[in-house]
Amino acid sequence: MAVLVTDPDLETRLISERRNADSDRFDEVWEGLYVMAPLPNDEHQDIQARFVAAFQDGFGWDSPAKVRAGVNVSDRNEGWMENYRCPDVVVFFPGNKAINHGAHWEGGPDFLIEIVSKGDRSPEKLPFYAKVGVREVLIVCRNPWSLELYEATGSPTEMRLKGTATPQDKMELRSSVVPLTFQLYPAATRPRIKVTLTAARDGELAGARTSWLV
Repeated sequence: MAVLVTDPDLETRLISERRNADSDRFDEVWEGLYVMAPLPNDEHQDIQARFVAAFQDGFGWDSPAKVRAGVNVSDRNEGWMENYRCPDVVVFFPGNKAINHGAHWEGGPDFLIEIVSKGDRSPEKLPFYAKVGVREVLIVCRNPWSLELYEATGSPTEMRLKGTATPQDKMELRSSVVPLTFQLYPAATRPRIKVTLTAARDGELAGARTSWLV
């Protein structure tokens, strides 16, 4: 259940309390609307950390690609805190026109991942991601489990669903932006995400495939 707070004094107190408790690290602002995101649970953090490790290992630890966990992405520099989102994993490749301002990036990454937590609105961020130039978005849904891969269409307001995978169908989703595929497999505690490198790294045989379980 969402709560709309119109009392300015209560709004100021709530935001101040979250900042003092260090609970605002994942909060966002959508065109001036303050969005209090749910804190990631242990499973969420495990998935996020494994994705970052798999990507960095797959691209190479000395790769010029920038892999980050949890950054602020805005469509502006001045006044950026009036409109920003916090994807869980991002990849910026050389040539990306986004500008790193330290506290935030002005412009979108080439590829990003959103891990859905209870009550968050990850799919509603897609128009914003289209606007800032994100080329692909992978959404990890956890209730029920599925993977959704979205791609840019050239529209500044929408992204297109490229494919969906579930633990039952084990569908392989192939990215056109990162040299990786993604599949869901049933497992004892939670479904595991198989991340597979589709292009050989430097020094490896052509066609070599390396996989990680997230």
